[in-house]
Parts: sequence; C-alpha cells; structure tokens
Amino acid sequence: MFTVNSSETEISTFFLIGIPGMEHAHIWVSIPICLMYLIAILGNCTILFFIKTEPSLHEPMYYFLSMLALSDLGLSLSSLPTMLRIFLFNAPGISPDACFAQEFFIHGFSAMESSVLLIMSFDRFIAICNPLRYTSILTSARVIKIGLAFSFKNVLLILPFPLTLKHLRYCKKTLLSHSYCLHQDVMKLACSDNKVNVIYGLFVAVTGTLDLGFIFMSYMMILKAVLSIASQKQRLKVLNTCVSHICAVLIFYVPIFSLTVIYRFAKHSSPIVRIFMADVFLLVPPLMNPIVYCVKSQQIRNMVLGKLCQKHS
Repeated sequence: MFTVNSSETEISTFFLIGIPGMEHAHIWVSIPICLMYLIAILGNCTILFFIKTEPSLHEPMYYFLSMLALSDLGLSLSSLPTMLRIFLFNAPGISPDACFAQEFFIHGFSAMESSVLLIMSFDRFIAICNPLRYTSILTSARVIKIGLAFSFKNVLLILPFPLTLKHLRYCKKTLLSHSYCLHQDVMKLACSDNKVNVIYGLFVAVTGTLDLGFIFMSYMMILKAVLSIASQKQRLKVLNTCVSHICAVLIFYVPIFSLTVIYRFAKHSSPIVRIFMADVFLLVPPLMNPIVYCVKSQQIRNMVLGKLCQKHS
C-alpha cells in the first residue's frame, strides 16, 4: 500500500467514500444508483440513435442535442466504475494515476456540458431573433467546427489538472470526500505546495461562470425579442421552444451552485449533505436531460413512442 520516497512515505492508494455511517446499507443504496445509471445511459444512447438515423432530425438544434447527450454519456461512464466498486463491492481504494485520469474525464465532460449549454443558448437566440438566416448561419459544417473547437478548448483547459496533481507529493492523508475523484478534493491531500492547483482551479471555475453569464445574456436578448412580438399566443409559442434548454441549464447549474454554497457557508454541515449534493451533480443531469428533451421535443417523443408501438404490435 505504501512506497518509500527518500525520507518520506508516499501514498500509493487513495480511498474514496460512500455514505459515512451507512456502510452496511451500501448494497441497497447501489440499487437506485444502478437504475439511475442504466436509465441515463439508455436515454442518451436513444437520443443519439434517433438523431443519427432519422434524416428529419439532421438540424443544428438536434446536432447540439447530440453533443449534450455525448457529454452526459461521458459524465456517467467516467464515474460509474468507482461508484459501483464502492456501493456494490465495498472496494474504495483507487491508485493515484487512476484517480487523476477519472478527475480529468469528469471535469472534462462537465466543462463540455457547460460549453454545449452555452452553444445551445446561441442556437435559440439565432432561431428566435434571426429565423430567416438560421439555416445559413448554422450549417452542418459550421456546427461540426463549433463542436470540435469547444472540445479542443475544454481538453486544453482541463489537461493541466491531472498534470499538476501528478507533480504533487502525497504522504499523509489518503481519504477523499466523495465516491469519485475531483481536482479540488485530491489537491487537499497533498503535503507539498499546491498554490498552482488552487489558482488554476479558480481560473477554471471562472470560465464556467462566464459560460453561465453568456447564457444569461443570450436569454436577455431573446426576452427582448419576444416582448416585441404583438401576439401573446405567439410569444408563448416562441418561449416554449426554450423550455427544454432552460430546464437543462437549471438541472446542470443548480447542484453546482448548491454545492459551492454548502462548501463556502456551511462548512460544518453534515458530510452526508455534501456527498448527496455532489452525487446529484453527477447523476441527475445525465438522467434528466434525455427525459426533458423526449417530453418537450415532439419529434423525438413521437419517434420513441412509434418504436415502442412497433414492438408491441
């Protein structure tokens, strides 16, 4: 478990945590967790399948939705191994390298989801404020370039996380605060100077806040355009096209800000509350986004129902 490094003992295993004080019930907790992962993976794969196979869904809005589904799928698969190991097999140990890799993918897909939500807000802005030029502005080639550019940006943004963590020394503390590895959690275990990690972590957090700021600005401009429409019925119809995206934004950002508030202003709150909110952040968006878009998107809903009716007939 330990390897000797010069005069200090360096840690070779970190330990993740399930629900403190409820270790005996982990096997029962694993049942709803496994169901949530299963529904999230099936839901996002279903959306990707229909968008790929149905020509009527080959539109910018649905291409961006497929990017959101890929981000959700990546987020689910990144945390799945450690969550199952803890709750199903009571195996909380993880090597530092595996931990660094997991936190890279979790932060990377989270950053990508934030970026996709930003892109989707611009998509709604163009569709509502400049509908006649919508298809000429957001061509398939341009959509692919936007997706690749943001993916590349997020890889470059998150790559320093595992690289800087790998250069820290870990010689005393081994217990992490969650069922998966996060940058801010791992760096606290270091017994060497982690100022670079703290500063860069703050920079990444600010970029996420900027995404939310630009989303807010997009909706301010959308609201301005909607209020200029004379017919109230038409206003509601236009706003209804934004409901799915607004729900996705709330589902993603509310747990993040709730967790931030708990860590900042409720430091002495029960660790179970912090663990619960952290798990909500990771489990709920991939679970709820496919449900929201299937319910609100008539085209996707009709296709899913059509496939189900074909199987039963």
